[in-house]
Amino acid sequence: MSPPWLMVGAAFLFAVMGVCVKFASSQYPAGEIVLYRSLVGLVAMAGMLRWRTIDWRTPVPWMHLWRSASGTAALCLWFYAIGQLPLATAMTLNYMSPVWVALFVLGGSVLLRPTGPGPTQGVDGRLVAAVLAGFAGVAMVLRPTMAQDQLWYGLLGLLSGMLSATAYLQLTALGRVGEPVERVVFYFSLSGVLAGLGLTAATGGGGGHTPGGLMLLVAIGLLATLAQWMLTRAYARGATLGIAALQYLGIVFSFVFGALLFHDAVTPLAVAGMLLIISAGVAATLLRGRTLPASPTPTES
Repeated sequence: MSPPWLMVGAAFLFAVMGVCVKFASSQYPAGEIVLYRSLVGLVAMAGMLRWRTIDWRTPVPWMHLWRSASGTAALCLWFYAIGQLPLATAMTLNYMSPVWVALFVLGGSVLLRPTGPGPTQGVDGRLVAAVLAGFAGVAMVLRPTMAQDQLWYGLLGLLSGMLSATAYLQLTALGRVGEPVERVVFYFSLSGVLAGLGLTAATGGGGGHTPGGLMLLVAIGLLATLAQWMLTRAYARGATLGIAALQYLGIVFSFVFGALLFHDAVTPLAVAGMLLIISAGVAATLLRGRTLPASPTPTES
């Protein structure tokens, strides 16, 4: 499957996962949700490593450490924000990560641009514009508002988006050095399990499960694991900014789920925003091959 389609599938599964997290947040703290989400992923990826005879040991442990730490911190903050904010607002704040990616990459291209004679190569402004247009569509769809007592949770949600952007850039770096996708997701899941255990112990969670609650926790883990695998593979194999723009489709899916499950209003402005998001994603996909070089395919064994 090509990187754009991988990202579309990941965006859809993450939107479904967000709905499940919102339901589960009424029964469990964020740390416990992170624990079960990551535990399912750890078991699945351990099985994948064994099935594909991929060694769990890595020649770049520090790269995995930074990727896993930033990704896990972003996950914890995002789940916490979903539990404390309206779902639409929490999703919007987290989906600012592609804008952060654009800013990070653009800033890096400016800082690292050669100053001497000779040709220089920077980020195509059209691709940056496509990502920013996608965020404008997000604002049109969700128009997030927060009460005064929700400002702190909103800042945490915003921070989760920035940390997610950092993790996504590190995914690209891991792909370039040939790290298998399964190994990357394995270490990320392991980090989530450790963080979830610590947060659960600190908050006194771990009890009072119901069959419905357990089903939600398992569903979150399965959806997140498959989506994370698809997202990791997309970023490892595709141009960072183009793939980031396609991630905006998660907002479209979340908007549809919100209208169907939570009776969110469907307005002409929101529909126009959805069309803008889709247009930005298509434009970025067409431009991605002309601007940033694609990362090499990760080693499969």
